[in-house]
Amino acid sequence: MPHVTFIHGIANKPEEKKLKKIWLDALAQDPLNNDDAIDLGALGITTSMIYWADVLYDKPMEDAIFESVSNYESNEAIISESSADPDMAWREHLSGDERKMVDSLASKLSFDVLMNDDAVPDEKEMARTLERIPLPWFVKRRLMKWLLKDVHHYLFNKTFSPRAGVSFIVQDEIRSRVLNKLNEVKTDLHIVISHSMGTVIIYDCLKRVAECPAIDGLMTIGSPLGIDEVQDKFAPEWNRENGFAEKIKGPWINVYDSFDPVAGFDGNIANDYKLSGEEVIEVINEQNWGSWRHNITNYLSGPKLRAALKGMLKL
Repeated sequence: MPHVTFIHGIANKPEEKKLKKIWLDALAQDPLNNDDAIDLGALGITTSMIYWADVLYDKPMEDAIFESVSNYESNEAIISESSADPDMAWREHLSGDERKMVDSLASKLSFDVLMNDDAVPDEKEMARTLERIPLPWFVKRRLMKWLLKDVHHYLFNKTFSPRAGVSFIVQDEIRSRVLNKLNEVKTDLHIVISHSMGTVIIYDCLKRVAECPAIDGLMTIGSPLGIDEVQDKFAPEWNRENGFAEKIKGPWINVYDSFDPVAGFDGNIANDYKLSGEEVIEVINEQNWGSWRHNITNYLSGPKLRAALKGMLKL
């Protein structure tokens, strides 16, 4: 029987077991009444979650709002997360390639206007720079803080202490967790479903870590892999003509919503990760609903995504 490994995205999360249940429930429910739910457990398909939030965040989210699949990662959840704004003082001490990468990414996404905690951006400026993403400005600000921090600390393998008495070398620790989970899988069909920053992590391991085991298929959802600044950190192993990770033995399917603030700037990544000069990634544009288009539970309810996943699992 197949096995599905999940890997989550940016920001803090509920604890691992609760998070995996949220993902499984999102696939098993049918909010759009399309009769296309995928109950992996009922189908006998085993699952696991690569969990890394504790490497960068103090303690798991415990708010009751996360008991509801429909509320997970909603605007309300983001706003309610206490002490969720990371301290951005680390940006002030960057230099060289690190400063260039972070400043370029912040500028490209038009979010540097949000980085001043004490400032309320001018509404006209907000409309000009951020009108394509229908989120309240303070939600955008929190989102970008998470994204910049998580991407930077992982790609530059920074040493970070998320709580007293605990310190991680971020990329080394997360890579180790990925390899441990992947090596545990012994089934004849292994699919990885990744979201957000999780897509960066799994691609990095598959493309750049020699001892990483192969998988039979990869689904990337709401991915920032289309961003130049992220791609540049994968070189020299990555280049556009041969960016496909050869350890993916079957399909790579990328799903994005054009209003997703993480993925929508360049969701069509097929031209950035070619195999011997040919575009081989299947790209699916599937629009979600509501104002928070990065929501993994909405993505997992999409009929196009579910149809693609069923094909990968040979259901």
